[in-house]
Amino acid sequence: MPHLLAILLLALLPMTSARAVTPQERLPDAAMEQRARQISAGLRCLVCQNQSIDDSEAPLARDLRVLVRDRLKAGDSNGQVIDFVVARYGEYVLLKPPFGLHTALLWIGPALIFMAGAFGLWRLRRRQASAGLGRGLDDAEQAELERILEKR
Repeated sequence: MPHLLAILLLALLPMTSARAVTPQERLPDAAMEQRARQISAGLRCLVCQNQSIDDSEAPLARDLRVLVRDRLKAGDSNGQVIDFVVARYGEYVLLKPPFGLHTALLWIGPALIFMAGAFGLWRLRRRQASAGLGRGLDDAEQAELERILEKR
């Protein structure tokens, strides 16, 4: 049994999120490295698209990680580093784009779709109730049904 558990854990190991940051990329200052990781976690890999540059092994993601660390070494604040990357690659590089007029549908769209579906279900239920689909059979209808079933 212990062997089975070990095999299962080893099989699931590749499914865990692997950090793609290599030892050569890491900064010697732990606080600055932590800032770099925090910034990298919010930036999208332009190759993988749904991974942060911190998780991606793509060469472009590596270049962006190095760029972030270079900007931090140059003395930029976190905001300045993010602004620099956004100015260079556009807002698409942000994993969590800011709320604005051009992104309003992105943020509000799921709620609108949910509300439209809930409204549609509510209307369907009302229509079924008004058509009498939800009520039971009255005595005359029950007698007619039994008469039809007896003929068979």
